Amino acid sequence: MIFWLVCAVMTLVVTALIVKPLLQPKEIGDDNPDIAVYRAQLAEIDRDLERDLLAPDEAERARTEVARRLLAADKAATTPTGVATPTRWLSAAIVAIMLALGFGTYWTLGAPGYPDLPLQARLAASEEMRLNRPSQDALEAAAPAPPPVEVPDDYRNAIDQLRVIAPTRPDDLEAWSRLAFHEVELRNYAGAADAQAQVNQIKGDAIETADLQRLLDLKVVAAGGFVSPEAEEVIQQIFERDDQNTAARYYLGALYNQTDRPDLALRLWRDIIETGDPNNFHIASARSQVSDAAFRAGVEYAVPEARGPSFADMDAAAEMSPEDRQAMIGGMVSGLASRLANEGGPAQDWARLIRAYGVLGDQEAARTVWTEAQQVFVSSMRGMEILTNAARDAGVLEE
Repeated sequence: MIFWLVCAVMTLVVTALIVKPLLQPKEIGDDNPDIAVYRAQLAEIDRDLERDLLAPDEAERARTEVARRLLAADKAATTPTGVATPTRWLSAAIVAIMLALGFGTYWTLGAPGYPDLPLQARLAASEEMRLNRPSQDALEAAAPAPPPVEVPDDYRNAIDQLRVIAPTRPDDLEAWSRLAFHEVELRNYAGAADAQAQVNQIKGDAIETADLQRLLDLKVVAAGGFVSPEAEEVIQQIFERDDQNTAARYYLGALYNQTDRPDLALRLWRDIIETGDPNNFHIASARSQVSDAAFRAGVEYAVPEARGPSFADMDAAAEMSPEDRQAMIGGMVSGLASRLANEGGPAQDWARLIRAYGVLGDQEAARTVWTEAQQVFVSSMRGMEILTNAARDAGVLEE
């Protein structure tokens, strides 16, 4: 509030300095060229009289004539006291334009409500935020619980038994691998992350980058999408093997984005978006957040187009005749379904396919794709959110 008050006062002061000359009545005097000439002539007559260049009677006649012309000029140039109406309108227009330009420019280019911090202070605050962020355990405790999964009782009982057996076999790779897989199936991502960490420890020097990447995915989703210090350690382990790893670069960008360094997040995300496969899950996640990061970094950035029919295409198809709609969507659905089956793709593409089948009225196909997509994105809360919304739109999932 104080900031806006100071800005308003400063703007009004500057505007007043500009408008003040327009509001003052015009003074008749030396600024009038005719009057200045006549006054100069009177002075010249007096000097000529003193030097005896003019006779007194001639000087008096000349002085009388010049004085008459001076009075006439003064009378013609005199205006009523006050300010003319056009000048008042011009002054009002200048005030309005100054206020609009001042506040409008700040509203567009500035950051209303954002703390006024020097660059070094902001960088220091960001670094402090990064160093003091919550641990993995704290983030897991604060993360919202995922929706429950309906599974047979015998399956759940079997997993409960595996949870008891696995800790008694700390070197049993198969037991811990199975536990990690089934914990994901039950959406117990924290338990899955712990099991995957044990898998990685058992593998030792034989551990692969894919194992570290899976652990990283699970830690982040278990933490509600936040990158904890423990997850950052996994990122560094991946970078030691592959400094161009897409998943590690995405999550490092997410860490910067979460600690008020959108400029660094944009740099990482822009690189993987423009050079990587748009069907990759991590690239798709970066695409969904990069516009906001660019805005906060003060950079204009247009996200490249993704392949596949858009939501606008689906909505347009819904208004067509049944025959035209069948012809239009049939080709798009066939191509999209084939690509997802063979190459996979981000949650957005699976959502488009689900909605496409919904528009076609093929509920069974939409339900089948919804089921398959859940298996692919079960460890991604953001992916599941996108798919769930699409399933609701297609009518295969009740509110």
